[in-house]
Amino acid sequence: MNIQILKADLHNHEHAADLVAMLNAYACDTMGGGEPLSEHCRHHLIHELQKRPAVHAFLLYCDGRAAAFSIAIEGFSTFACKALLNIHDFAVHPEFRGAGLGKQLMQYICRFAQEQDYCKITLEVLDGNHPARSLYAAEGFAPYALDPAMGGALMLQKKL
Repeated sequence: MNIQILKADLHNHEHAADLVAMLNAYACDTMGGGEPLSEHCRHHLIHELQKRPAVHAFLLYCDGRAAAFSIAIEGFSTFACKALLNIHDFAVHPEFRGAGLGKQLMQYICRFAQEQDYCKITLEVLDGNHPARSLYAAEGFAPYALDPAMGGALMLQKKL
């Protein structure tokens, strides 16, 4: 297996097309909601991401084929007074699962975050996504709590 991992260039048409295709495959997966991306999203995603310099996209190619991806967004930790990196999307294409590619991509992102001097990496994961939770735990991710007596942080949303 020939593996190449890179920070995607959103102005590169091949990277852009591969990123949209990978995100769509993830969206179609049970862990991504089970529905393909809308036509609007497929046609406008790259342009919208290009307008946001705090977005970082990563692609992993296996033998020249896009096999895994991640989209991460810079945030800021007020307590650390430093930038952080939030992994918003992270997936290995179903055809390539079980080969350790997720681990390789996560390690690449962690090195990138260290090189950029981020104070931490955050992410969200579904309770029932046991393979992803195992990967994240193996790579040092743990639930977040300021005070164990207050319990762990929860990810909430309000759609607008």
